[in-house]
Amino acid sequence: MVAARQERAVGGRVAGGAAVLCGVVTFAWVLAGCGGSDGDAKALATAPSVSQKPASASAGSTASADSHADQKVAVLAAYNRMTTEQAKAYRQASAKGTALEKYATLDALSKIDLDLYRMKEAGTVVRGEIGHDAKVTDLDMTTTTPKASLSDCVDLSKYETYDTRAKKVIPLPTNQPLRYIATAKAERWQGRWMVTDINTQGGGSC
Repeated sequence: MVAARQERAVGGRVAGGAAVLCGVVTFAWVLAGCGGSDGDAKALATAPSVSQKPASASAGSTASADSHADQKVAVLAAYNRMTTEQAKAYRQASAKGTALEKYATLDALSKIDLDLYRMKEAGTVVRGEIGHDAKVTDLDMTTTTPKASLSDCVDLSKYETYDTRAKKVIPLPTNQPLRYIATAKAERWQGRWMVTDINTQGGGSC
């Protein structure tokens, strides 16, 4: 039943995202821009890489000081793998061939799918490097389904949105912070952590 509700949510959110505004950051990491839906081989040849701080360095506590340090590392590992697969999807404006479903639930995937839908409509792909410096801000291992919250300092200084129709880079809006805080949530399902929600609308600069 939960999976069915999540699948309906994906379809509804993507369908509701049909309107694309020119020059507006649609999901903080993705600038839809204005363009057609044609692909460009040269644009796709340059993958948007992901720069991440090591999970062990971002966990915030050592095993001796924190009995759940290993779980924090596991949360960060799942989140970092998701952002790596997310970058692959934004490179081609499609989740095809990625492993996003291994690290994110349908609720989180629906937001990524909405981005990808808008990118296809606008004819844009993402290039360059997206930096991440994530840390676990809260961890609850006492509930039936363990939960975690994350804070991520996202770095867009080497990020590019490429218009595949005009064959040019679309600059970020002048008021777009190059470093800002995004948040995410994760849950532990059947022994492994999954990202359940992502919010890139900003929680201040970092």
